[in-house]
Amino acid sequence: MVVFRNVTKRFGEFTAVDNVGLTIRAGEFLTLLGPSGCGKTTLLRMISGFEQPTHGTVLLDGRDVTGVPPYKRDVNQVFQSYALFPHLSVADNIEFGLRMKRVARPERRRRVAEAVSLVSLDGMEARRPHQLSGGQRQRVALARAIVNQPKVLLLDEPLAALDAKLRRAMQVELKRLQQRLGITFVFVTHDQDEALTMSDRIAVINRGRIEQLGSGDEVYHHPRTTFVANFIGQANIIESRLVSRNGRTALVRLGERIELIVNAENLPEGAASALISFRPEKLHLRKGDAGPIDATPGTPGENAFEAEVVEELFKGPIDQLVLRTESGLQFTCVVANESYTQEAFHRGDRVWCHLHPDDIVVVDQG
Repeated sequence: MVVFRNVTKRFGEFTAVDNVGLTIRAGEFLTLLGPSGCGKTTLLRMISGFEQPTHGTVLLDGRDVTGVPPYKRDVNQVFQSYALFPHLSVADNIEFGLRMKRVARPERRRRVAEAVSLVSLDGMEARRPHQLSGGQRQRVALARAIVNQPKVLLLDEPLAALDAKLRRAMQVELKRLQQRLGITFVFVTHDQDEALTMSDRIAVINRGRIEQLGSGDEVYHHPRTTFVANFIGQANIIESRLVSRNGRTALVRLGERIELIVNAENLPEGAASALISFRPEKLHLRKGDAGPIDATPGTPGENAFEAEVVEELFKGPIDQLVLRTESGLQFTCVVANESYTQEAFHRGDRVWCHLHPDDIVVVDQG
């Protein structure tokens, strides 16, 4: 539905988008995820036509729209500020675009009623924006966009102004709406949880380039760079030395004593060292006197090592632990809170740590 071919955008000496190639599939929910200033909004504005590439080509549904003005593109945009007309009612705000297109009155009324129902605003058609909550105003902005039946709907951090609870509820509703309509959604956010919750695919952007493109599962569990690993959730990233390699796995050494079998799919041929990454929740712990997991007590187990809990942070449903090995290596781990089925770990405890090889990935410096 949308294709970027070697697109670069410069503002004076600053390169906001750097030689990006990206294909957005028809009917998918794709999120452009990255920190402020990384280029994600600039990419969105080049789809809408509010910015033009310095170099490269933008295609919309197979048509080259590079240089085509916004009003001649079959896209609509929802802004963080909602951009509603304060003097118009909910129905008139939604109908505004159809009036500009000179759609016949009966057809306008039918489509407005349908859009109102889709976003659950029935009975509020006569209200003005100041009479609505933040979530309701966001629904009006969505209805105003979808009533035009665009091929692509662009959403520039549309949930940023909502409180945390309403934001979570709107994430679920947005995804349901997109699935029901089948419209291609391109969503911009810097919120990792938001991206993981809603997206079919995520393009993780850093300094104007796409560092990784894939499903939420792929970018979370198999990050390719240190930037992706650190930006999406938490990650332990450690330097290691290569001991041996065996197909898709490798044996690496951390410090002087710890050896781990890791997923070596991203390990370059001939490498002597590697940056490895694993998520804090992938560390499985056992009290030290119980022996390592997957091993007989008193003998070393595969991917098992000892450590001490040096810090404990309570975070509601989870505890975050900082672990330190005898050689001084430090890791972060998260465990479910103490319950009838989950033992508690406290500062000073000696623990056995275990990692599955597939949960340890090699990442590029990024």
